[in-house]
Amino acid sequence: MRNRYLYITLLSLLGFSAESVAQAITQAPHLVVTIAVDQLRSDYLENYAPLYKAGGLKRMLTEGKVFTNAHFNFIPIDRASATAAIQTGSCPYYNGVTGSEWLDRNTLRPKSIVEELSPVQLATSTLGDELKMATQGMAKVFAFAADAERAILSAGHAADGAVWLSPGKWNIAPYYAPENQWLKWYARQYQPTPDDNQSLTTLALKCVEQSGIGQDTITDLLCVSYSVQPNQEGYLSLDRHIANLVNGIEHKLGHGRVLFVLAGTGCREEERENENEQFRIPTGKFYINRTVNLVNMYLGAIYGTGQYVEICFRNQLFLNHKLIGQKNIDRGEMLRRAQEFILQLSGVRNVYTASQLMTSESERLQPIRNGFYTEKCGDLMIEIAPGWQLVNEDNHSSIVSRASNIPFPIIFWGSHIQSERILKPVTADHIAPTVARCIRIRAPNACSAEPLF
Repeated sequence: MRNRYLYITLLSLLGFSAESVAQAITQAPHLVVTIAVDQLRSDYLENYAPLYKAGGLKRMLTEGKVFTNAHFNFIPIDRASATAAIQTGSCPYYNGVTGSEWLDRNTLRPKSIVEELSPVQLATSTLGDELKMATQGMAKVFAFAADAERAILSAGHAADGAVWLSPGKWNIAPYYAPENQWLKWYARQYQPTPDDNQSLTTLALKCVEQSGIGQDTITDLLCVSYSVQPNQEGYLSLDRHIANLVNGIEHKLGHGRVLFVLAGTGCREEERENENEQFRIPTGKFYINRTVNLVNMYLGAIYGTGQYVEICFRNQLFLNHKLIGQKNIDRGEMLRRAQEFILQLSGVRNVYTASQLMTSESERLQPIRNGFYTEKCGDLMIEIAPGWQLVNEDNHSSIVSRASNIPFPIIFWGSHIQSERILKPVTADHIAPTVARCIRIRAPNACSAEPLF
């Protein structure tokens, strides 16, 4: 009799355990919505919180798991590199996206990171790619943004569609063939409004309505990229658009079936050219194109006349490898000489060689190394002093150097996420593995970061 009761008890426990496992499996969200926002800052987001309506940012801040002190683990950062980092869970050192443009060594001309309107320059898998592989292609993945870089890099290699804006029309990436019929129909029937965020919100809601995304038990992914102006009006407008997006998706799919992930891109408005001078902050101009001429003159005095530095791009110098090989010059020695020479110039904080960045274990160099990709970066990287301008007179570009970190938030909300406020600093490469754990798939193939929870 005792054995019989024990048997019944074990069956009950096994049944409860099986029920618990089954319940856990069914709790995976039907849809993940990632919302990446240019210029989003934690301090501004919280300063304007009392003015938000009930259904948008206020709801995320009060009900979500909020990481208030996020940043990227590499420099420099722009929209393209930030987007790639969020979706791949890795830095440019692995994913190959060093910025919106990169210099092609073969042609010595800048190229867009999505010049072919495709993600071929993205060297690793994305969250959407892993979701596609995990579901044998059955998951739906769409990405919408105001520009091609963010749309295509968010979509990854295996998406169902990537759409971006240009004045008066929608653009659909031809790489993702066959094109979705509802996307083609929508692009023909509806023109975008002057408000990019409003247009993207409307398109995202139409996607949920027309594509069937999030309406079965297979998790889908929708990536939306917004921008926000750094003022009260900008944040209140963002709040309205996010409220419309969240409420519209929940109305269609139901509460608790969607995981929303909100994050900043770490990008900010460039400082005005004369702002530092106006307020008597130490500043100056470092002319990268003139530096090329000076370095060539210096190396010419040592190795004989020659164009040893072929070209500059942003803060990078590219050596003429063919000429150096023909003259049988030790490239390492030449780099060290050039490095020592540039360090003497006004406005230079430091100079790094490609070999230093590839081999150094220094934590101080880690952010610069993480932003370096051998095939797309130069032989010398020049770090300009904070407050100084990097000027290129050849292409009339100018960038003000700033070393300070401006934290942005990462918020996970919905799909049974417990509300919590975390002040501990985190990096954006943790977003992808966290989402991957929530939807029970592998993290992208270059992601080594741990999930945040």
